[in-house]
Amino acid sequence: MTRENESTVMNEVMELICEQGLDGMAEAYRILLNEAMKAERSAVLGAGPYQRAEGRKGYANGFKPKTLQSRSGGFTVSVPQTRGIAFYPSALEKGVRSERALKLAIAEMYVQGVSTRKIDQILHELCGGEVSSTEVSRCAALLDEELQQWRGRPLAACPYLILDARYEHVRHGGNVVCCALLIAIGIGPDGKRSVLGVSVSLSEAEVHWREFLASLQDRGLHGVKLIVSDDHAGLKAAREARFAGVPWQRCQFHLLQNAMAYVPKQEMKKEVAADLRTILHANDRREAQDRLVQVVAKYQKTAPKLVQWLQDNIGDSLAALDLPAAQRRMLRTTNMLERLNKEIKRRTRVATLFPNEASLLRLASAVLIEIDQEWQTGKVYLSIEESR
Repeated sequence: MTRENESTVMNEVMELICEQGLDGMAEAYRILLNEAMKAERSAVLGAGPYQRAEGRKGYANGFKPKTLQSRSGGFTVSVPQTRGIAFYPSALEKGVRSERALKLAIAEMYVQGVSTRKIDQILHELCGGEVSSTEVSRCAALLDEELQQWRGRPLAACPYLILDARYEHVRHGGNVVCCALLIAIGIGPDGKRSVLGVSVSLSEAEVHWREFLASLQDRGLHGVKLIVSDDHAGLKAAREARFAGVPWQRCQFHLLQNAMAYVPKQEMKKEVAADLRTILHANDRREAQDRLVQVVAKYQKTAPKLVQWLQDNIGDSLAALDLPAAQRRMLRTTNMLERLNKEIKRRTRVATLFPNEASLLRLASAVLIEIDQEWQTGKVYLSIEESR
């Protein structure tokens, strides 16, 4: 952008803000972003608009509208296009992987003939029209290579490991099945979270969890001092095989939900939940044990099945009591994955049905890599302390 153009654009933006105040910020963003993207395209091409240059690397090829959302409202920008060289404005790069993956997931369904009227509409809105199987395969291969590098990157010491799984609908062998999306989150010595890995399997069977955990260790994961997860037979067996001797914190949120199945009357559930929280939120194991004795005595006659279940299971949710007090609240449940799962669901509910496991893995990886980058450049999640 020349100095003359810079001056003209800035004057236009200043006049807009002066006339409309904060109501004009969205339009101001649009003007500035459009000019910044055009300037970046000229830099990539090695030549400005209508400029002849020996070092030119490609050619401008018009613009494509794209609607963005900001805190000041929505606005539509003109994204510069090129031919002869790949280009995408860095200002819009954030989110591009997940958008590409979502487009591919829907495009794959379209090409394979499993589309519906809704999918046709979404595909045309996202991709701008018809797509060929060749184009889908080419784009998928390029994106998969990038995502595979991230999924296979080396790992290091990680004191806290959080494991979870969610299910999505996938076409497999001519049928629609629920595939498990296995996710591993770590909290490193610096107190920051990171997405360690993701995998797609047909179930949460031990063999799938064991292979997933083995892949994390093969990439260098070590130094795990605590594992946080829900109670699942396959995961439990795999965890004991791959991380023998590492303490396990059963998610307290899920434990409370599981306990309600053993409460004989609906009207008792609120009181039982409050009593169980007094155990889980104790200051130390001794206090938790004393409160468990009181709860057992209280419900011995009115809810004997609940009492037996508590005696067999509640001890799995007390490992967090051995941690420094500042860390317990953050590590006694898997709730830290709530936003992550919401972001995945926000994308997968658009696709609704994936044509194969690779398509699901592609979209999930694209979403997770963006969240991982936010975590790595964001604030410390957990204060790592050596003493209580």
